[in-house]
Amino acid sequence: MTSGPHILVVDDHREIRDLVSRALLKDGFRVTAVGDGKAMRRALADAKIDLILLDLMLPGEDGLSLCRALRADSDIPIIMLTAKGEEIDRVVGLELGADDYVSKPFGSRELIARIRAVLRRNGGREVGHDSEDAKLYQFDRWTFDVNKRELVGADAVATSLSTGEFDLLLAFVEHPQRTLSRDQLLDLARGRAANAFDRSIDTQISRLRKKIERDPGDPEIIKTIWGGGYLFAPEVRRS
Repeated sequence: MTSGPHILVVDDHREIRDLVSRALLKDGFRVTAVGDGKAMRRALADAKIDLILLDLMLPGEDGLSLCRALRADSDIPIIMLTAKGEEIDRVVGLELGADDYVSKPFGSRELIARIRAVLRRNGGREVGHDSEDAKLYQFDRWTFDVNKRELVGADAVATSLSTGEFDLLLAFVEHPQRTLSRDQLLDLARGRAANAFDRSIDTQISRLRKKIERDPGDPEIIKTIWGGGYLFAPEVRRS
């Protein structure tokens, strides 16, 4: 049995589940495939899942509702699968916390490349962390442990981050006290997947501000530079 990352495929079309499962198994992944939200929840309760492929159009609870519910208490990476062509559906999914999307029909090579990219960004098991290359950033009242993917406040309470929030915060702490345009932030945080996030960058920053600012309505850490982008204001110490 393969020991690769465990992918949960949630799609109501049996043919798609079978095709995706075969492609993933062939590439060394472990796969669980289900057809709706109820079965998805059972699978999550029964096994450790590393990434979810979540169809947008599902019977009962749709993919957007399930994505919203997942993000309320989980940071498991989510890639939305959608047959819709409207950009708004992709953007809404990303704003709800999805990490990427793939439009149907898609090729297995493209899908696997997207999965591997999201797992890398999320610190998945495909990317090893060397303890001698630890990354610990301290700013304001926060300690950001990149290897552990933990953001801990002065009260020693950890704050959970979605993959999008984690990527943005990492881009900021690695480039403090510099004005970064939206394009620069997208490139730093998302690389080749940036085009999928270009409409939701402001939403991601708003979500991050709610978690790290004392007053998100009057931010002191992530400042808006009108006409320029954003500035991560505090001094950052790295160890």
